[in-house]
Amino acid sequence: MERIVSQIEALAPALVGLAHRVHAAAEVGFAEHESVAAVAGLLAGHGFAPSVGVYGLATALRAEAGDGGGPRVALLAEYDALPGIGHACGHNVICAAAVGAFLGVAAEAAELGGSVTLLGTPAEENGSGKETMARAGAFDGFDAVLMLHPASGATTAHVANLGLRSVEVAYHGVAAHASGAPSAGRNALDAVVAGYQGIAALRQHIGDTERVHGIITDGGQAANVVPAYAAARYLLRSPDERGLVALTERVQRVLDGAALLTGTTADIEWDRIPPCLPVRSNAALAARFAEHYGNRGHEVRPYGTSNGSTDLGNVSLRVPAIHPMVGIAPPGVALHTAEFAEYTASPSADAAVVDGAVALAGTARDVLADAALRAAAAAEFAASGGPVDVPALLA
Repeated sequence: MERIVSQIEALAPALVGLAHRVHAAAEVGFAEHESVAAVAGLLAGHGFAPSVGVYGLATALRAEAGDGGGPRVALLAEYDALPGIGHACGHNVICAAAVGAFLGVAAEAAELGGSVTLLGTPAEENGSGKETMARAGAFDGFDAVLMLHPASGATTAHVANLGLRSVEVAYHGVAAHASGAPSAGRNALDAVVAGYQGIAALRQHIGDTERVHGIITDGGQAANVVPAYAAARYLLRSPDERGLVALTERVQRVLDGAALLTGTTADIEWDRIPPCLPVRSNAALAARFAEHYGNRGHEVRPYGTSNGSTDLGNVSLRVPAIHPMVGIAPPGVALHTAEFAEYTASPSADAAVVDGAVALAGTARDVLADAALRAAAAAEFAASGGPVDVPALLA
């Protein structure tokens, strides 16, 4: 562990430089070409030959080190930004910390009898790139998957996030003159409004941490014409994958009912972008991260919840995983804001890159070296329901 820490601390200027370069590039999902090139270049400079364009995604990356026949651990790097406000979710910090952790533990992996893999995962924002990668086998065979995420306020090791899926509905009616012959029409906007009101009523009777929110995306073109077409889009969130499925069924009935009520027809499309499922954080692994991050002089809360969503949830239902939230900004600074984007290239973010890399590398080292930890993580994962067939769950 001392060698790992020494290696990462020696790399600190390069890692912070990578975080700032990715921050400046601010590339949106599936277009992170400069960012992934920066990662690949840093890895190549340290003797690795990463593969770019893997798993069917042009900006996905894979690099590995160690003995592939032993325990296996993956470290995940995100590098996509948000349109208009850049790295307001801090994926540049995620990226650099993961790269640092990989470089820190790679030289020790073979001696530990296992392997470490760095996976660059595109388009967490509005693309769910990890689900695409998962369906291509990217996460198969790992004993643990590790990443961190910057946050406001306190650092929390064991974090549960909400699952998220989307639905788009288009109603088709019959156009007519709204004054001259309204009885000849079938109002698609009425269907959208009925559906919206039905969702509003449903929200009174769902779980405290469940959410349904949406917008009307098309309400017609002229006030004196009965709209023949209108549309809306909704997002659903739940802390449990089964709860998300149940909520899906209830929303589907509301949208179908609105069509029946108004004499229109509905085209309903679920998950045009793959959904983000609830994060099943592994407490055994999170405790090790907390220990290592605490050793860097940070106070770490053991457990917390987040009303956000991430495609790491999709991975966590397939293999034991963690998604700790590392504080880089004062409490009350909201993620996905221009203010938070400034903090993701600040001295506090730079420190989180290095300290986070050490904590992730230490956790990875523990997974490879400690059979009891691997057994505990696997037993906890099994007790939580074991691996989930995500495509079947969402069918």
